[in-house]
Amino acid sequence: MNKIRKGDEVVVITGKDKGRRGTVLRVFDDERVLIEGVNIAKKHQKPNPNMGVQGGIIDREMPLDISNVLVFDSKSKKGDRVGIRVNDDGTKERIFRSSGETVDI
Repeated sequence: MNKIRKGDEVVVITGKDKGRRGTVLRVFDDERVLIEGVNIAKKHQKPNPNMGVQGGIIDREMPLDISNVLVFDSKSKKGDRVGIRVNDDGTKERIFRSSGETVDI
């Protein structure tokens, strides 16, 4: 079970975008996450007339390491670490480490 999933609202804790919040668009296998509106880089794109892609310089979101983000807790208005708790019936659920409450999705 992943501690950070697609659709989670996260806070960046280090780097040039420290303090910014965004939604996770994708979680990569190499422990990196793509966050909406965070870590924007300018990329040079070649035109491809077959696919209708225009060339030029575009702004694009780049992945961040998963250790540089925390899941946003709406009750405490801060980022918080996430743990996994196994219930009595064997099901797993994600919880916030500081409060012990479940992560709402």
